Amino acid sequence: MRVATATIIVSTTAIANAFAPISSNARLNAPMFMESNTDTEIASFDPLNLSSDASHEFDIKPAMASLVAMAALAPAANAAGPDWGIFEGRTGSLLHPVIMGGTFLFSLSTALLGFQYRRQRTMGGEISALKKTLPNLGDASTLSAAIAQAEEGEDSALASQLKAALPIQAEIDALTDERKGYSSKKVKDTHFSQGATLAFIGTAFAIEGPLNTYARAGKLFPGPHLYAGAGLVVLWAAAAACVPAMQKGNDTARSIHIGANVSGIGLFAWQITTGWPILQKVVQFTHWP
Repeated sequence: MRVATATIIVSTTAIANAFAPISSNARLNAPMFMESNTDTEIASFDPLNLSSDASHEFDIKPAMASLVAMAALAPAANAAGPDWGIFEGRTGSLLHPVIMGGTFLFSLSTALLGFQYRRQRTMGGEISALKKTLPNLGDASTLSAAIAQAEEGEDSALASQLKAALPIQAEIDALTDERKGYSSKKVKDTHFSQGATLAFIGTAFAIEGPLNTYARAGKLFPGPHLYAGAGLVVLWAAAAACVPAMQKGNDTARSIHIGANVSGIGLFAWQITTGWPILQKVVQFTHWP
């Protein structure tokens, strides 16, 4: 602010000197039809003192002094940069680590939902495979009903065979109940909505972090933390790009989606270790708010 004020004062002084009226000996060079009827002398508007009167030569010193001052002081004024207020203080600086820490936990929750949905989707094949190992139940609708019929018919061999399949039936029942639980929780829809939210918040604050650093320090600091953050955003984008193909049953897209997200979580966890020293410096060199 002081630099800008000094520049304005020097410039104003030079301009004032340049536009000062010249001597009363100079008359206004007006056309004949505008010639004054009085003998009053009018000061000419000659800001550069270019009058033909040799006694009033143009003094270039004030203008040159102004230009030199502005050239010398402009870099300092530009280096100071704009005042971002709270966004370059401790409040704005802590916003990135707090949000990204929560985003890491949110990504773990989203990954868990993803594996639960994958489990729900693949359990149908497991249940079908187990049902094929059950003995023929005849007219009975359940294994328990088939055992009761065999015992009533005094067919001990069939009853023993059916009773041997009870552990398989118990496994089928457990898988069926687990699948119903996932279905009631709507893990597919929840996983999709959380994934979209994660991609938005994560990308937004991955950009906010460098912007805050630049507002606070006037430059960026390339290093592992910055590069890992950029890589993480790329992995999020790759995982999201696979969703349309996944919805059409493309297993390759599913593998890429899972691989990108698992790699992203690993990179995210490692990035926390690189961000901790930066957080300590932010706390050390910033002030509230």
